Amino acid sequence: MALSDIDRQLLQRCLARQPHAWEDFVDRFLGLVVHVVTHTSNSRSIAVSPHDLEDLASEVFIAILADDYAVLRRFRGQSSLATYLTVVARRVVVKELLKRRIVPNEAEAGDMQHVEDHAGAAEERLANIEEVHRLLGELDGEEADIVRLYHLEGKSYHEISRETGVPENSIGPALSRARAKMRRAGEGAATSR
Repeated sequence: MALSDIDRQLLQRCLARQPHAWEDFVDRFLGLVVHVVTHTSNSRSIAVSPHDLEDLASEVFIAILADDYAVLRRFRGQSSLATYLTVVARRVVVKELLKRRIVPNEAEAGDMQHVEDHAGAAEERLANIEEVHRLLGELDGEEADIVRLYHLEGKSYHEISRETGVPENSIGPALSRARAKMRRAGEGAATSR
């Protein structure tokens, strides 16, 4: 989905530091950010208190404001603003959960490394969201679904398997093949510029 005119105008108003633009931005995307905080913590079986929820949502907005809206300035408009902000928010929330050592309810002390590894993997896979979105067009059917679920929606191999019916042990190889195709398509696009 492309950037809507409403979001384009809101983005321009924020970057131009127009009066009330930031308040309008927060009003428009607060529900999305709260949803991402809730979904991200729930998907990792992490219970967050209402206070933690507020703090994490605040951290997302602070990250967006940082360095004179650097996050918004990096947005290239190749996806909807909501999609982009979902990825940004998820990345911030994962970092904050690790920093605060808020771990899954059933996690033992020895499981912390797994939580950190998972968060690091999530961070890496979300780094180039717009490029992933563009290159998804190079993939077909099941491969595109797997890449979308993993890179754009942050689903685990288990969740992807459940949603697509592809065996869990086949998700990694499918992602590797899809990444190779996307890499070739990306290299082709880079050389044609």
